[in-house]
Amino acid sequence: MKQSEQWTTRLGFILAAAGSAIGLGAIWKFPYVVGTSGGGAFFLLFLLFTLAIGLPLLLGEFIIGRSTQREAVSAYRMIAPGTAWHWIGRLGVCTCFLLLSFYSVVGGWILSYIFLGASGQMKGQPYDQLFGNVIANPLGAVGAQLLFMLITIWVVARGVQAGIEAANKYLMPALFLLFLVLMVRSLTLDGALQGVSFFLMPDFSKLTGESILYAMGQSFFSLSVGVSVMVTYSSYLGKQENLVRSAGSIVGLNLLVSLFAGLAIFPAVFSLGLEPTAGPGLLFIMLPSVFEHIPFGSLFLLVFMVLFLFATLTSAFSMLEIIVASLSKGEARRRKRYSWIVGLLIFLLGIPSALSFGVWSEVTILGKSVFDAADFLVSNILMPVGAFLIAVFVPLRLKREMLMRELQVSTNWGRRAFAVWLLLLRYVAPFAIIIVFISSLGLL
Repeated sequence: MKQSEQWTTRLGFILAAAGSAIGLGAIWKFPYVVGTSGGGAFFLLFLLFTLAIGLPLLLGEFIIGRSTQREAVSAYRMIAPGTAWHWIGRLGVCTCFLLLSFYSVVGGWILSYIFLGASGQMKGQPYDQLFGNVIANPLGAVGAQLLFMLITIWVVARGVQAGIEAANKYLMPALFLLFLVLMVRSLTLDGALQGVSFFLMPDFSKLTGESILYAMGQSFFSLSVGVSVMVTYSSYLGKQENLVRSAGSIVGLNLLVSLFAGLAIFPAVFSLGLEPTAGPGLLFIMLPSVFEHIPFGSLFLLVFMVLFLFATLTSAFSMLEIIVASLSKGEARRRKRYSWIVGLLIFLLGIPSALSFGVWSEVTILGKSVFDAADFLVSNILMPVGAFLIAVFVPLRLKREMLMRELQVSTNWGRRAFAVWLLLLRYVAPFAIIIVFISSLGLL
């Protein structure tokens, strides 16, 4: 059934799609990967790979969704009826179900930090011990995860326009405003230029084969491609909208947030003489220590955690939406029921991940905690497989004339750009994804 809802404006779609892309990958994972992978040289590679791999994949998903006006599973079935290609959509639904189950756990940690910061309970505590207590407390971890899911469910249940689009219209501008505040404060610290130099001045001697692969993987993970979320979001887009311009805006916003994240974090880290290689603990352990040593640090830490929450929520909306849309099949009256059913099931599935740093810390799957095992399955297997299948599907199953029509190709320059896009999608993206996939499994 054709979607009964549409984005009210192009800006609403761009903010929602950018919100889906700008999440933990851009604000949590990106800074610590940059810090451990060579700084400016990594950022430059990430930018190039985003344009050469992430953008072509994003446009491919946009074409699938907008051309069919169907949610993910039905879109693939409509384009390739009587085949197994619709399993790309089903894979995306399953991936988002599992992804949100542990993503919501991190969302709960952020809510816990906001509560502790707002109530003044973070002062005077060793931050590594504080983080350990937050993630190991079973009632606190599960309760915060539930609260995060309830917020996500409430927004998605309200619908595309009244829920997702309306929320993103407030959350995304607020996110950029908060980032600007933090960035200005960070850049005015003594010694900040050393952090700027680390982040923006490429030193290719610091690059390793592993960091190049990280940059390649981050380039398509950071845009939410590979799980067909953008297929569902673009299905709510009118035929008159320019997909290339919209995709360019989303990629631009994503790169801008990555730039802001680096300029907000690394100058502050270097200002205090700390190392930027803290890994995943950079935001939860090192940054609170950084903010503690600057005027009004508690306030700026609270601002950062609110920003972090906004980015996490906007991504969570898109993960729940693809599942709800695949079940409701465009019928708005069924949306609320499925939002609550699916959302609560995701919460239940995420409880083992929430407990995996405390009472279930002894429970392992192939030597990994439940949380880490779920993360590995999604990030290292399901998302690369989904991205590869989409890169193969678009040039194989969609006619060249239809692709050109959807991308509004009408000039000689447009035809040349179209040929480059198709080349990147057909050959470069699949090859890059295979390399990243093999590397992530430790086979390279």
